[in-house]
Amino acid sequence: MESVLSKYENQITIFTEYLEEYPNTDELVWILGKQHLLKTEKSKLLSDISARLWFTYRRKFSPIGGTGPSSDAGWGCMLRCGQMMLAQALICRHLGRDWSWEKQKEQPKEYQRILQCFLDRKDCCYSIHQMAQMGVGEGKSIGEWFGPNTVAQVLKKLALFDEWNSLAVYVSMDNTVVIEDIKKMCRVLPLSADTPGDRPPDSLTASNQSKGTSAYCPAWKPLLLIVPLRLGINQINPVYVAAFKECFKMPQSLGALGGKPNNAYYFIGFLGDELIFLDPHTTQTFVDTEENGTVNDQTFHCLQSPQRMNVLNLDPSVALGFFCKEEKDFDNWCSLVQKEILKENLRMFELVQKHPSHWPPFIPPAKPEVTTTGAEFIDSNEQLEELDLEEDFEILSV
Repeated sequence: MESVLSKYENQITIFTEYLEEYPNTDELVWILGKQHLLKTEKSKLLSDISARLWFTYRRKFSPIGGTGPSSDAGWGCMLRCGQMMLAQALICRHLGRDWSWEKQKEQPKEYQRILQCFLDRKDCCYSIHQMAQMGVGEGKSIGEWFGPNTVAQVLKKLALFDEWNSLAVYVSMDNTVVIEDIKKMCRVLPLSADTPGDRPPDSLTASNQSKGTSAYCPAWKPLLLIVPLRLGINQINPVYVAAFKECFKMPQSLGALGGKPNNAYYFIGFLGDELIFLDPHTTQTFVDTEENGTVNDQTFHCLQSPQRMNVLNLDPSVALGFFCKEEKDFDNWCSLVQKEILKENLRMFELVQKHPSHWPPFIPPAKPEVTTTGAEFIDSNEQLEELDLEEDFEILSV
């Protein structure tokens, strides 16, 4: 299939025969918190999947760092998967989970702005250039393969320079999510009516205004929650399978990063014991903005039926993603975790209310005090070294 995609990379069309690859069953398919009845909703399922932004290997972009590679083929798959997970968070943040995409249809301006965050240019906040160069400060040479946790940490740091999306990115440590730390990070201090310049974006306060609450009420900074996990030693432990699949049912789900050694996929759902994923291993030509300032998005959506793999073939090193636009979404996620994840005897991860006393104090990440842009900042290896990174669950098993 990859050879077909490469040959017709600019003429990707829907191959309806691929829909027949899915069995004629009454089973439900879960995609990022939404369910589809496979027997009667195959076209709806494909439409939902094709609406996800699909980032693949690219070639012929400007050399990374000025003299580095001009293609990420062979090494950038986990970075592309990280981009896909983050893009889904931004879609949910600005357009909502139910937003749909149609080929050749004019899309909201927010959609174009999201897409431009990921173009393969140094000045785009989540480009392959930014991610690869931020990885240098984490001991990863440009062109070296990343693990799921490294990608999560890199996204957390790049988000500090992204004022438009204004995300709080929390990456769990030691298989533990701390509620107190997340609320400390996401709750914005009360605002003064006399200092409008210090207010957060309208999108942050709209929910409070619509409910008629005071402008002095704390706002909630939208949360991207990433949970790196090791679900076994050399292969996934079957005891975790039920809980792992349950995460794709949660309305806050952003899927999972994982795959096989040096072969990353973006997992978006499941059917039975098969995981459904978007595959970045197709090399397409670099796409830039056009004269009118928009991006031709035809190669940024996968219009074929996605691939599947048995969950037991998954490498045990993964990272789960969740998005909580409002505090009530996070509270709901905590309830679902308590009900569905923590009921297992061997828990996939822990959810605790208070910061563990034996951990170092939690300090919410803040943008470094520099006078340059984020793109210029990450070119400085000395400043990169000032940003520390946890290295747990770094490398997929061999």
